[in-house]
Amino acid sequence: MAERRFNEDELIAEIFAPLAAESAFGLRDDAALLPLGGAREIVVTTDALVSGVHFFADDPPGLVAEKALRVSLSDLAAKAAEPLGFLLTLALPPDWTNDWARSFAAGLAEDAREFACPLLGGDTTATPGPLTISIAAFGRATRFVSRSGARPGDRIFVSGTIGDAALGLGVAHGEAFAVQLGEGARAALLERYRLPQPRLSLIAALRDHASAAMDVSDGLAGDLAKLLRASGASARVELEKVPLSAAAREAIAREPELLARAVTGGDDYEILCCAPAEAAPALALAAGEARIALAEIGVVTAGAEPPQFLNSSGTIIKFNHLSFSHF
Repeated sequence: MAERRFNEDELIAEIFAPLAAESAFGLRDDAALLPLGGAREIVVTTDALVSGVHFFADDPPGLVAEKALRVSLSDLAAKAAEPLGFLLTLALPPDWTNDWARSFAAGLAEDAREFACPLLGGDTTATPGPLTISIAAFGRATRFVSRSGARPGDRIFVSGTIGDAALGLGVAHGEAFAVQLGEGARAALLERYRLPQPRLSLIAALRDHASAAMDVSDGLAGDLAKLLRASGASARVELEKVPLSAAAREAIAREPELLARAVTGGDDYEILCCAPAEAAPALALAAGEARIALAEIGVVTAGAEPPQFLNSSGTIIKFNHLSFSHF
């Protein structure tokens, strides 16, 4: 019988974590520290996007470039690190064109200017497979906010709205629920899938008040479970407090089972964070001053069990899976 292949978490823990430097936190976080010393720390993170997995082959190249940079900027934001620059690696398929490259670079340049994160270098190569983009982003932090700092009693917060990107992917695929939505709702959900908004405005609030943080890339439920495992804790989350956009609410009203997809689906790139009870009001106030919506959705509890998700009646809701998985 063939050996069962590792899932993503097992692959990282079993194969690659033993190779990691101490400043990489056992590869249990989305970023690492470069051990340079001094009051400010250099934070590094990397993400890869593959055509047909993270974006569609016919998406506008400038939009693809912006998404590629923004997902790495989202990781920096979650670590309370201000962007410094990035490295770009492109594996180009046989059908790439000069016009595609120019449009891709134009989108990349626009976001590099907007987020003060210039290109520092990189590599280009050819591939017989799909277009693949990898960005390694560098940031500067006065306090690195890890996944592992949550403690029982901490309040759990999430920025923005949850589930829009996962539902937007359903819109892109022309699923039945999407056909029933209004044009504005479809456009809003699809926009969230195609172009995330890195919450860099939250950096100061996280730095000053958060005990733990990460961005929501693979789904709120699963990413919360990862944060809690790193922190050695559990949690209770009230589903009715999970922030949903008007478009997501419209979709869920038509098909209530879409709530599970919203809570477990990926690509939101919102910030999931925790703060001690005494710091929670200051965190919420700082987020408001940064003009970022921040919803309190639950509390960290003692234990090692996965987080519990409760409906308005206090009943525990079980999901078939907690997050998107690549394997």
